[in-house]
Amino acid sequence: MRRTASLVLLAFAVFFTALSPLLRWYAFPRLAKIPPGQYQDMVLEARPATLIDYGTMKARKVPKVTIVQTLKGDVAASDRIERTAGRDVVVWDALSYVAGPDGKMVSEIPERYIFDAHSQDPVHATGEMVDGDPVHRTGIEYKWPFLTEKRDYTYFDAQTRTSAPIHYKGTRTFRGLEVYYFEQTIPWTKVPLPKKMPVKGITPKAVEKMGTTRWYATKRMFWVEPVTGAPVNGEEIHREELRGGDLLPGGGKVTAFAGHVRMRADYVDSTVALVTSQRTLVLLLTSYLPWGFLTLGAALLALSLHLEARGRRPATPETEAEPALNPA
Repeated sequence: MRRTASLVLLAFAVFFTALSPLLRWYAFPRLAKIPPGQYQDMVLEARPATLIDYGTMKARKVPKVTIVQTLKGDVAASDRIERTAGRDVVVWDALSYVAGPDGKMVSEIPERYIFDAHSQDPVHATGEMVDGDPVHRTGIEYKWPFLTEKRDYTYFDAQTRTSAPIHYKGTRTFRGLEVYYFEQTIPWTKVPLPKKMPVKGITPKAVEKMGTTRWYATKRMFWVEPVTGAPVNGEEIHREELRGGDLLPGGGKVTAFAGHVRMRADYVDSTVALVTSQRTLVLLLTSYLPWGFLTLGAALLALSLHLEARGRRPATPETEAEPALNPA
């Protein structure tokens, strides 16, 4: 019986020991992915801010500017692209909507972002665009890969339609989570005017004909939870200017929008709570279960060897009973 039990325990030990690396290196890369139908929204604010008054074409101080960012997964488009790409694909329709203190639209820039559901690498397919302009992304956008590394990444900037390094600046603690802090600086760059202008009758083509151009610079900051690769906080020191042409008095330049943009506090709280729960799921596949199964396999192996050793130990011979003495 002991030998049978030791063989059964040995079989379970081999099973759990083999299952440990399979979970980490085979199952995790295939199971950890962004769902195609995901929907997210985020509200950011710049308090205070500088905003252009298109009536006077002068910059003015305002109490706040609100930026609403939405990401909506297009499942039908994902399925269509997957059939030709041969891998899991996510299609996000993104919208960055900027509103002034009165709630009226300042700018509105839509995007279509197509990427690999597992690695977050861009997938180039028909429909990839920013504000209606076709783009060919390199690097990441919005989200870092699972198990983010302590290194620089290439990050896509939607305003310039180009990619640039975003630098790892160290490990920090944010709301009880260990996070990696990243920074990206975009110097003053000439960028296209939004297709949708806030004033009726003014179009990008009309502004360009008057010789006025739009320029943009920013310092982008992210606090990224490294297990999930999800940012739990983001800030941006954002600046936009209109320069030259007949639209501006004297042909100089005027600030179109400037401010330190921060995530609203309630959205920070909800993001941290969501990322914390997702972090546990990722750790189950990358740490908790693999190490647990490895430890269980080692324990079962030790118990199996112990039973096998006891089964092979020679039995102790019984001492013969001395004959009883009969009285004479």
